Amino acid sequence: MTLIDGIKGNRFAVFGRAGMDMFADPIGTKSEDAATFRADLGGSSANICAGLVKLGAEAALVTSVSDDAVGRFCLNRLRDYGVDTTYVRSVGGEARTSLAVYESCIEDFQNVIYRNGAADFQVTASDMDAVDYNTFTALISAGTVFAAEPSRSATFHAFDKARDAGLPIIFDIDYRPYSWTSPEVAADVLTRAGEASDLIVGNDEEFGFMAGGIDKGLDKARALAADGRMVIYKMGHEGAITLAGGEEIRTGIYPVTAVKPNGAGDSFMAGLLASIAAGHNLRDAVLRGSACASIVVSKPGCANAMPTTAELEAFLASHPGPTE
Repeated sequence: MTLIDGIKGNRFAVFGRAGMDMFADPIGTKSEDAATFRADLGGSSANICAGLVKLGAEAALVTSVSDDAVGRFCLNRLRDYGVDTTYVRSVGGEARTSLAVYESCIEDFQNVIYRNGAADFQVTASDMDAVDYNTFTALISAGTVFAAEPSRSATFHAFDKARDAGLPIIFDIDYRPYSWTSPEVAADVLTRAGEASDLIVGNDEEFGFMAGGIDKGLDKARALAADGRMVIYKMGHEGAITLAGGEEIRTGIYPVTAVKPNGAGDSFMAGLLASIAAGHNLRDAVLRGSACASIVVSKPGCANAMPTTAELEAFLASHPGPTE
């Protein structure tokens, strides 16, 4: 199955973490000054799942959560968003579901991540063997799954299983330094994951990190694309470069007043894939993904801020842009 055919199939197995987000309320309140926090689903892969489902796709999350109230909270919220939780396993012991505490303000933004003994790193090869790959049309993985064992080896095993089933592999680099034992290990493992993928999405800093220098990032993206992959090289407010089929497509962004920086990449991925699945050409799909990112950073929270198709269309109809 080709990459585009797999995306158009619109049934995604998504590998990576679910977590709880707690964000200070109201907008503009610093975490240390907050009297009230709102709670919702978080974690990059869970956010992607929620975003996909809101845009009309089918998505199943493959991960582990702690067998406690926080893990069950995440399971409940996944189901509330319509995400398939068949392959979410609860694990006991000292494993804990990730917690992020942040605020809705750009100035001196703080996002405090609790990842000690992360439950999602407990995914095993047996968990991957339990997935029915034939019910999906594409696999999505975030880079966080590769930061520790056993989830690193288990996810590479899942890549092999997906290949055997003819599924294209979509990889969001999603480099989080705090999760890794060293930058050298991270660069090596993330490069290996990228080379095993059909579509790679990352920002200039992530490609630069993999290449050994920010000035080498675009060359790294071009080298990966030269081997037949599609690569999307994001550059923040400068937009993105999509490398596919020997072409480079440059696109801008939709400027908004942001209340936080996080969640943009997850929403971009969901918007990109759902738009390709809906029949939009590649350039328009990238722009629609950028619009989804702008919507999410303009609202508090992450999974809850992911737009529906109607909300995306209303934004595109009323908002100036994109930038050139």
